[in-house]
Amino acid sequence: MPQETWPRVAVVGAGAVGCYFGGMLARAGAPVTLIGRATHVEAMNRDGLFIDSIKVQEKVTVFASTKLEDVRDAHLVLFSVKTVDTQSTAQMLAPLLTPLAIVVSLQNGVDNAEQIRAASGIPAIPAVVYVATAMTGPGRVKHTGRGDLIIGNLQTNSGASPAQLQEVAETFTRAGVPCKISQNVTAELWEKLIMNCAYNAISALLRSKYGRIADDPGTVEVMKQVTKEAVAVAGAVGVPLSEESMIAAVLKLGKGMPEALSSTAQDIARGKPTEIDSLNGFLVRKGAELGVPTPVNQTLHSLVKLLEKSR
Repeated sequence: MPQETWPRVAVVGAGAVGCYFGGMLARAGAPVTLIGRATHVEAMNRDGLFIDSIKVQEKVTVFASTKLEDVRDAHLVLFSVKTVDTQSTAQMLAPLLTPLAIVVSLQNGVDNAEQIRAASGIPAIPAVVYVATAMTGPGRVKHTGRGDLIIGNLQTNSGASPAQLQEVAETFTRAGVPCKISQNVTAELWEKLIMNCAYNAISALLRSKYGRIADDPGTVEVMKQVTKEAVAVAGAVGVPLSEESMIAAVLKLGKGMPEALSSTAQDIARGKPTEIDSLNGFLVRKGAELGVPTPVNQTLHSLVKLLEKSR
């Protein structure tokens, strides 16, 4: 792609993550369509998308829609729906894509790209997303930490060519979004899963931000136990990770993103279904399959599910 041009971008599932990354691309000059809920769509078409970021407070022009059909003609599709909607959305999306369209999964969990391909044949690129964002009102996204991506090909899904990976990375980088190509994205996905399992449930149950969680000796000990169980499950599925390094990375994340409130906590506050089944619940299921005990993850998963029902 010539350096001076931008791909046509569509964001499928324009919540906080989709609006932030789509908004950054739009701010840099890319033509962006955000496909999301009616309340946000109306506000963005009327007033633009307001990005309240660490370094940027700016209103950007986007086209917003509630119709998946408006993904047509997009060259780069950011797939950021909730994990429970992955397969059904992928099936509806497939016939709308052009032959050259590139789909990038900006989702929690480790197996979304595989689910997308199994359900629809779309060779989606998995992305590891490190960002603290929240929708603070119709058409308003607040960014409080990080904002970088890691992409790559899974060993079981080599649909993206090196040129496509490079194109995606360069597109985000030009828009001020750091994007690295990993030669082992599976390990990176598991590392992010462990981060989510350590923080998401605790943040939701205690309604606490990451900085407070990482400063409390009691919750730090719980996160260490979550991490130890998760590393054991990862090893059992063939993804060797260092327990010591992962615990250090988990604690560093809270210090680096102190104002982050987990997506699970945000879902609970809004009375929405959470993705906890794809986080701690995923570890519990995998552990049961492979004979790896996961009592702390099981406790957190069960408590969030009960809280979810009560809301």
